[in-house]
Amino acid sequence: MSALSSVHRALQVLEVVAAAGDGITAKAVARRLEYNLSTTYHLLDSLVSDGYLVRLEASRGFGLGPKLPALHDRLVAQLPVPRGLGGILGEVHGTAGAGALYAAFRDDDVVVVAHDDCAEHPVPVISTWRGALHATAIGKLWLAECGAAERRAVLDRDGLPAHAYRTMTDPAALERELDAVRRRDLAVDRGELRERLACMAAPVRVPGADGPVLVGAVAVAVPVVPAGGPGSIADRRDRLERAVREGARRLAVALQDRVSTGWDDGGPGAVRRG
Repeated sequence: MSALSSVHRALQVLEVVAAAGDGITAKAVARRLEYNLSTTYHLLDSLVSDGYLVRLEASRGFGLGPKLPALHDRLVAQLPVPRGLGGILGEVHGTAGAGALYAAFRDDDVVVVAHDDCAEHPVPVISTWRGALHATAIGKLWLAECGAAERRAVLDRDGLPAHAYRTMTDPAALERELDAVRRRDLAVDRGELRERLACMAAPVRVPGADGPVLVGAVAVAVPVVPAGGPGSIADRRDRLERAVREGARRLAVALQDRVSTGWDDGGPGAVRRG
């Protein structure tokens, strides 16, 4: 097995353990990835030795290790993180009555920097945004903002995979949706990534040399309720929209404080309308 192949397989093992949660066994990992058991044990042992996974004796399985939070912290440190982020997200959560998050754009990728939720209003965990931009409110903001050539390149690379019944898999339908996003400066995912989850997102922009630059988004998540019943996006659209727009406005102001954020014009994640 080549070194490159070993790295790829180790990362796949890591993703399977992350998706399964604590306690997945080596046999289950091998079965899901269709690897032989000895290879799987070797990869798991290497990841445990390096601190990316831990061996859980009680369940005789594996879980995520202590090194991963430090990697996430280093990633977040390189992104535009405004002062007062936690308090602002807490207010969005309270106003919307829904879990709230702030995501930053890093080229054509999305990094969830922080979230504020609770047992009643959970925020979904998305392991990868590649191939999911067209199915998420946050991803639609990025697709609507970037230039046509860049959008085509990303969609040609990732395609329009169907994640749920409502996922838009027709390019023409997606372009119409993105036109609506540009007009409203707001995006909605109506259960397009996950059947029972809807999201609304507002853009966070800061001044740039050539005009406003999209650096992130504030979003809220609510359950999909049949026929737009109580608790759905349709039922409380004004309340949700007010919460995400105000949260995005406040974060945009906070991001202009260079001393506290380290944000840099034209840095990673900057998307210019065009």
